[in-house]
Parts: sequence; structure tokens; C-alpha cells
Amino acid sequence: MQNSEYEQQYKKKVIDFFDSRNSYDNDYTIHRALPLLDLVQLQKGQKVLDMATGTGIIAIAVAQIIGSEGKVTGVDFSSGMLAQAQQKIEELGLQNIELIEADAEYINFNDESFDVILCSTAIVYFKDILAALRKWYGFLKPGGVVSFSCCSEQSCGAPLIMEICGKHDIFLTNINEPTGTPEKCHNLLVEAGFKDIEVKTQQLGFYRNLDQAREWNGGWFHPRENPLLQVSSGQMAELKAEYRQKIEAEATEQKSWYENLTFFVTCQKA
Repeated sequence: MQNSEYEQQYKKKVIDFFDSRNSYDNDYTIHRALPLLDLVQLQKGQKVLDMATGTGIIAIAVAQIIGSEGKVTGVDFSSGMLAQAQQKIEELGLQNIELIEADAEYINFNDESFDVILCSTAIVYFKDILAALRKWYGFLKPGGVVSFSCCSEQSCGAPLIMEICGKHDIFLTNINEPTGTPEKCHNLLVEAGFKDIEVKTQQLGFYRNLDQAREWNGGWFHPRENPLLQVSSGQMAELKAEYRQKIEAEATEQKSWYENLTFFVTCQKA
């Protein structure tokens, strides 16, 4: 499969996944998004870009801080997510948010258009993270700030799936790998030209009940490749069974730990 064809297929899969989440907002999704705002000193009247805005958790909070003199632009390619965001915006009567349905990785804006660019837990979905960061650098005004969050390489159940598949000579690449450590985040931002880089770490993991934890749908997100697309239904059933057995073996008191070590990153345009 050619890379461009795979990317289209992959992004459709991502869109379908998020479009299906009809009640996205909950304590967990809100709690993992809002710490970004603790890193950025928002001011009245600022222009803010929220990449992969989803249901607008960050965008709405920002809009209430920067006031009517400011403006938030939220970009996402999931119409389902944006519909939820728009409903909340209308209920709150906010007039300073613009939502754009587009691929956040490829959308363009004029240079020096924004004071702040935010991206909550979505940067790993981009095919070329360094290229995206360089574009964001151009979008920022001098002294502007980028803040994003991402997960460690050990998070979101990825290591276990990779271990099981590896035993069958199916070698997966972790979507969290490019930004999976504070050092990797720092190095990417240096290469993109940013300064004053800070990475704060927070454990957002939690225990899931066993019934929920042992069910893996066989899915795997990665913007460049997914060898599981070539696996037969019989082999996939075998992989799922091994996953279920491993989860059950490691569970304690009918609960399974879901690792989610999260990095909250901030930096400034030089």
C-alpha cells in the first residue's frame, strides 16, 4: 500500500473513531486537557489557535479567559467532535470562538497570526510532528507560546499489545514514540527552533474493571504504518485471546492498571 493511500485510510479511521464518541466530555478528558492552561499565561485580547480542538474543552476555557477582545480558532477534522463543541459554545453564548473543520496537520494560516498555539493529546496523530511544529513556529507572533500534551511510550496499553504481536513476528511502532519521553519532546522543539522549553510530568493513570480492561478490539493507531491490517481474522482472534489472558494474569482484585503518564510541554518562539 502506498504511503499516501495508507495515510488517507488511517485518518479516516481516526475520524470515524472520534465521530463515534457521542459523549466525549467526562472527568478524565477534562482533567487531562486543562493542565495545559496552567503553563500559559493567557491575556485579555490574545489570538489563540487550538489544534485538534475536539469538543472544545480547551478552546472554551481559553475563550472565557481572553474575553471578547480576543479570539480562539479551533481546528479539527471530526465533524462529530465539532458538533459537540458548537453546542457548548452556543449554550454559553460565546462569540469569540471560530471552529474550522479541517486536517490540523495540513491547514495553513498567515505568519505571525497567533499569540498562543495549544494542542491537547493529539500531536502524536500527526504524520510529521517536526514539520507541524515548524509550521506552528511560523504561525506564532514573536515571543509566542506553544503548549501541547502527549503520553509516555509506556502509556495507553501499547507496550502489552506490542509484546504480544512481537511474539508472532508482527512488529508494531508505538504512536507515542516520537514524543514518548521528556528528552524527545525537548529535542523536537529545539530542532523546530523553540526556546525556553519546559516539560512537566503528571500521572493520569487509573484502574479499570477487568471486564473493560481485557477487551481489545484489535485496533492500532499509527500515522505511518499498521501491520495488523494484514493479519487474518484467525490470527487476530489468537492475538486478542493472548491479550485477554495477559490482562487477567496481571490484574489485582479484579482491576487492571491503565498507565497514562502525561507530559505537558511549553515553549516559546525565539
